[in-house]
Amino acid sequence: METTAIQLVKNGEAENAFKQTTITLPDLDIDEVRIEVESFGINYADVMARNGLYREAPPLPCVLGYEVVGKVVALGNEAPKDLEGKRVVAFTRFGGYSKHAQTKYQGVVEIGDYDSGKALCLATQYVTAFYMSHVATTVQKGDNVLIHAAAGGVGTALIQLLKNKGANLIAKTGSDKKFDYLREQGVENIINYNKSDYTEQLQKLLKKQRLDVSFNPVAGSTFKKDWRLLGNGGSLVLFGGSERSGKKWGILSTLNFVRKMGIIIPITLMMRSKSIIGINMLKVADYKPFTIQHCLTEVVRLAKDRTLSPQVGASFNASEIDKAHALLESGKSTGKVVLNW
Repeated sequence: METTAIQLVKNGEAENAFKQTTITLPDLDIDEVRIEVESFGINYADVMARNGLYREAPPLPCVLGYEVVGKVVALGNEAPKDLEGKRVVAFTRFGGYSKHAQTKYQGVVEIGDYDSGKALCLATQYVTAFYMSHVATTVQKGDNVLIHAAAGGVGTALIQLLKNKGANLIAKTGSDKKFDYLREQGVENIINYNKSDYTEQLQKLLKKQRLDVSFNPVAGSTFKKDWRLLGNGGSLVLFGGSERSGKKWGILSTLNFVRKMGIIIPITLMMRSKSIIGINMLKVADYKPFTIQHCLTEVVRLAKDRTLSPQVGASFNASEIDKAHALLESGKSTGKVVLNW
């Protein structure tokens, strides 16, 4: 069938990168559903893809997007029949910037009349946070946990999920303007990395203690810094590479980004009982679809119970995709950036 979508047609600045056009969707696979989309969200991986820095992205022109809210209007033969006609939040493997999206049924959960913007927070950002904090790691009560980009969507989700575990949270941000937001989320220890070296600020907070877990979507030079602060038994969770974004020198910038991370000798991981955990939710979705289903079901349940409080930072019309991307890339947004058809 034909539908309207926003294609990424060229890499570079947001204002020149997108075009609204008509695309043809393929026939549904037996385990897929088709969703009539009312709203979709954007994530920092979209910014990386727009800048040509996300290797998983399809070749241009392509339709980005990892999450949608809408109504199920068609089912593959093996998709659960009770999903038909239901309003759902869905985790998509690209294709979300469209009036109709198709995805595996395992990435779809019914939401009833739950707010669309808040629901969009859940699919990628809260699922990522839940997977990292409840599946990939075992954060314990009293653990010292550093959250980079803490005022963003995943950062907000991590704060809410880890507060419930009783962890000692340290939020890292680049602006004093985000301190009030983070305090509203219940964080007492907040670091502005633009004021001074964040490792020095961290050491003052930790005193003689060490980090137990760092949730890091930045990588690059921050990897070494976090690694030095990590105590025995600690975990460094890498789920992005935003330090690479915005650099203009192509392969040279990429090589420099990798150089800054240094080299880890595997035997030291065992000797110090440390771990490095890499998170790519597309790969998790590809190889562990029922894990994704579990994570999405849980965060929807927790949100409906009001244990979680998803935060929408900005809403745009779909035609304002360039403005939404520019805001997210600027680092000035908080919570989720949402677009509506």
